Amino acid sequence: MTETIPVTDLRVARAVDLVNREAELLDRTEYHVWEKLFTEDGIYVIPIDRETDDFAGSLNMVYDDARMRQMRIARMTEGYALAAVDSARTVRTVSRFVPESVSDQEIVLRSAQILVAYKRGNHDLWAADLVHRIQLSPEGPEGDRIALKVVRLVNSDEAVPAAGFLL
Repeated sequence: MTETIPVTDLRVARAVDLVNREAELLDRTEYHVWEKLFTEDGIYVIPIDRETDDFAGSLNMVYDDARMRQMRIARMTEGYALAAVDSARTVRTVSRFVPESVSDQEIVLRSAQILVAYKRGNHDLWAADLVHRIQLSPEGPEGDRIALKVVRLVNSDEAVPAAGFLL
């Protein structure tokens, strides 16, 4: 049996704090600040195949490196863009934090996310399993960064409506 790592472990608590801060930034549409939470080579991915770990070799709804994240943010925040016009307001809850691996340098943290989006009198519900690979900074929590964020939507293999927000 593998060792159970408690969420009270200070390294895990730092990772949970970062994931919660990320959710808050996304709900506030502070995308430029959110983007700075990633490492220089960090990846944000929403795979279609919920079982794959080969993101580069699989079809994804989103597979963003730093350049693509910046382009996506620009489309959502600058000028007239379909993704930005009358965008939905969101509230997300991230919970069920399970540390998958823990070291003094890196944490892999699984969690669940429920996102409610409200637009033009309608509520949409998005549910996903998340995986964050977080690099811990020796300088402390302010320097911790997301090296990988995987959003595995529960309905990823079905038609998914376009979202004017980041998951």
